[in-house]
Amino acid sequence: MKQTKPFYQSIKWKRKRAYILRRDNYQCQEAKRYGKYREATAIHHIYFLEDYPELAYMDWNLISLSEEYHNRMHDRTTGQVTEVGLYWQRKRRREFEKWKEKQTRSHLT
Repeated sequence: MKQTKPFYQSIKWKRKRAYILRRDNYQCQEAKRYGKYREATAIHHIYFLEDYPELAYMDWNLISLSEEYHNRMHDRTTGQVTEVGLYWQRKRRREFEKWKEKQTRSHLT
């Protein structure tokens, strides 16, 4: 987390964070799946920032969550993605694969 701290303090991130919260109507997207309402206070990188810094600002990789649900996305002790986090990765698999394909093509040229 220490390595990402400057990222989360940047003006670019703060603007992106505000945009995503507005896009999601300040509503936790995980709670919404279950017909519940929770105010979103966090933005989650579906494909983790530490693993995929290139996806840091991709709208499709960001969702608004409450702190409660954000803590369910990854094990805070091990840093591993949880089943709930894997759900969102599967849900965004198409965008991720498209991004990966584009990355591969750009490295070949």
